[in-house]
Amino acid sequence: MPAYKDKNRNTWMASFYYEDWTGTKKKKTKRGFKTKKEALEWERSFRNQKAETLDMTFADFVEVYTEDMKPKLRWNTWITKEYILKEKLIPYFGKKKMNEIKASDIIKWQNTLITMKDENGKPLYSRKYLKTIQSQLSCIFNHAVRLYELKKNPVHSAGPIGGDDRTQEMSIWSKDEYRAFSEAISGNIESFTAFEVLYWGGLRLGEMLALTLGDIDFENDEIHITKSLQHIRGQIVITPPKTKKGIRVVKIPHFLTRELEMFTRMQYGINPENRIFMISKEFLHHEMDRGSEAAGVKRIRIHDLRHSHVSMLIDMGFSAVDIANRVGHENIDITMHYAHMFPHKQQEIVGKLEIENDWQEAI
Repeated sequence: MPAYKDKNRNTWMASFYYEDWTGTKKKKTKRGFKTKKEALEWERSFRNQKAETLDMTFADFVEVYTEDMKPKLRWNTWITKEYILKEKLIPYFGKKKMNEIKASDIIKWQNTLITMKDENGKPLYSRKYLKTIQSQLSCIFNHAVRLYELKKNPVHSAGPIGGDDRTQEMSIWSKDEYRAFSEAISGNIESFTAFEVLYWGGLRLGEMLALTLGDIDFENDEIHITKSLQHIRGQIVITPPKTKKGIRVVKIPHFLTRELEMFTRMQYGINPENRIFMISKEFLHHEMDRGSEAAGVKRIRIHDLRHSHVSMLIDMGFSAVDIANRVGHENIDITMHYAHMFPHKQQEIVGKLEIENDWQEAI
């Protein structure tokens, strides 16, 4: 493995031949190394990647993983994954060799994250986020096991981190609390209608913000969900729904159809492809603050309106499977925390929602 001195630049370079995946012989040259040792280490790392050997560092394998997985994932999904890889995993495991990372290394890493505190002395990461970080680490090792003959995933042996605190973090409104809130914000028809869709339809925030006029079937009381709005690196991006089952048709109560019809008629010149709600998440957070205080109810997260919708359906006697199909969950384990439902149950659900809203005067 030769390395050469570039006398003109007073640096070192690596220059060598290798075979690519087709067996074609190619020459590789890289300049600008401060020392001969750095040039040789880079050559060794490059050859290990091309040879698909796990005798490479974690950071080098992340590059392999990136080449394999990035083209297959949605942009917003990859952005999240890439951030965790670069900021939470590579700084700790980057220089360790893949085939030498043990369960004991994973446990030390877990304990490091768990004990990290913010400036107020509180845990830096929630238990849910710790679980998300570890899931990304496990994805890396699963990929190595599945495709590159690593013997086992050390994350499995180390066990879970943090646990699942969705229940602790989740908060919901009763129907009476939501009614008080909606009355408090009813003077702003835009925020009122948006929150009505979130609560009575059970949509995700991104799904609601992405709705276009053409997504509403006013004759059949249906919302067709095919997309979601995301803010990624300062840009508005329309993506498919969060899950495959997120593409769905949601039956809605007729009073909600009339509210949507009234609101859209107020938007002069709106076309089928135009978004209905041209509002920001910040605006909705402000309205949530304003309405909660005015109504004298506890302040919940916007996403908790979806949880409240599910809780209402559970109280009405619908099963986890029924609810999961309505709200677009991939499996009923998630629905045991929230909910979704079968198409043939949709009309029955809507009928009960109409009854639950009998407090509202006809529009």
